[in-house]
Amino acid sequence: MMRGNDHEQSETTPVSDPQAAHGLGRYFSKFNPLHFKKRSNRTKALFALALVSFFWGTTWVAAKQAVINMPALQMAGLRQFFAGLCYVIFFIAKGARFPKGKEWQSVIVLTVLNFMLSNGLSTWGVKYISAGLGSIIGAIFPLWLVIIGLFISKSKLQTKTIVGLLLGFAGICVIFYEHLLDFLNPDFRFGITLSLISTWTWAFGTIYTKKHAATFNPYFSLGLQMLFSGTILFLLTHLTGTAIPISQIPVQSWVSIAYLVLFGSMVAFVAYLYALQKLPAEQASIYAYINPIVAILIGWMMFNEKLSVFIIAGAILTLYGVYLVNKAAMKIR
Repeated sequence: MMRGNDHEQSETTPVSDPQAAHGLGRYFSKFNPLHFKKRSNRTKALFALALVSFFWGTTWVAAKQAVINMPALQMAGLRQFFAGLCYVIFFIAKGARFPKGKEWQSVIVLTVLNFMLSNGLSTWGVKYISAGLGSIIGAIFPLWLVIIGLFISKSKLQTKTIVGLLLGFAGICVIFYEHLLDFLNPDFRFGITLSLISTWTWAFGTIYTKKHAATFNPYFSLGLQMLFSGTILFLLTHLTGTAIPISQIPVQSWVSIAYLVLFGSMVAFVAYLYALQKLPAEQASIYAYINPIVAILIGWMMFNEKLSVFIIAGAILTLYGVYLVNKAAMKIR
C-alpha cells in the first residue's frame, strides 16, 4: 500500500501486530537517525506520532497528484528506488550487515508482495479512484488477515472480532452505496480491483513475515526491498513501453515524488520508529486510523473529491471495525 501502502511500514511492523513492532522498534533504535542527547519526553513522542499520522495520510494524495500526468507503475518505481537508495546508503554507513544465505529469500518474497504488488498496485489504483477511497480500502487489510487466518489455523473468532469484521465490511458497503453507478465505468472498477488486490498481497506479506521472521535488521531489509522493487518496476515499465521518457515527466509529478520520498518514506518512517521506541504499542498504532481521515480531507480540499455523509459514516464504521479486530488480536497476544 502507500503505506504506508504508506502504508510504508517495516516488514515486521504491520498495524495488526503492534506489540511486535514495539519490541523491534526498541531493539533497532540504534539505527534510527533521530536521536536526542537527553531522554525524550512524551510530548516529543506524540509529536512524532502526529507527523506519521499526517504524512502517511498525505501520501495517498501525493500519489494521486503524481500519477495524473505519468504512468503509475513508473512513478511507484521511481519513488521506491530513491527512497530505498537513501535507506541502503544510511544503513551501510551505520555498518549494518547485508542478509546472508536464506535471509535473502524473505527479502525477495517481501519485495514482490509488499512493494511490487501492494505499493505498486495501490499507486496504480488511485489513478482511477479517489485518494480517499484508496486510503479506506488500504486500511481494511487487517480484516483480510483475520479471514485468511480462518483458513490457515481454523481457529474460532472472538465476539469482538466478528463484530469488527461485520462493521468493517458494512462501512465499505455504506461508502460504495452512492458509487454504485460508478461501477458501470470500467476504469473505476479497475481501480477498485487493483486497490483490493494490493490489500490482499499486503496481508499475505504480513503472514509470510510472521512465519519467516528475519534474523537481520528488518529496517535495512525494508530499504533493500524498496530498492529492488523500484529497480524492477522502472525496468519493467521501460521494457514494456509503458513508461514515458524521464525528460517528459512534468514538474508536478517530480515534486510529488520528492514529497513521497522525503516526507512519506524518510521523515515519517524515522518519526514512526521514534514513536515505537517511546510510546506504548497501542498508542503507536493509532496512526493507521488517522491516515484515511487525512487522505479524505486533503483529497476533498485539493482535488475536490466527493465528501458526503455516506463517505464519512462509512469511513467511521470501517475504521472502528478495524480497530475492534486489532484490539481483539492484541488481547490474544
